[in-house]
Amino acid sequence: QVQLVESGGGLVQAGSSLRLSCVVSGTPFTGGAMGWYRQAPGKQRELVALINRSGFANYENSVKGRFTISRNTAQNSVYLQMDRLEPEDTAVYYCYAEQITVVATYEHWGQGTQVTVSS
Repeated sequence: QVQLVESGGGLVQAGSSLRLSCVVSGTPFTGGAMGWYRQAPGKQRELVALINRSGFANYENSVKGRFTISRNTAQNSVYLQMDRLEPEDTAVYYCYAEQITVVATYEHWGQGTQVTVSS
């Protein structure tokens, strides 16, 4: 069974940095795209950043230039470096990973980690 374990959330002041980590456990696992979504209170879940196996990344407009996504494909892990955090970044952040098998591609989600940015 595939599990995504996140870490790195917390409470910080505006302008600070945080680094989120997500490790996929459970074998066998061949990862496709991996990334991060977030959901703020009263809002829909939205994409923050996504990175494919080739390392190509795309970002939500409001985080471009502040957040950096990276991955270690061999270790089935994905990271989100968040700099110059703003109160608007406050949300629960969810790790996302595609699992590629011979029959289908499956989507997996982490349990979420809270990021709170105070002004």
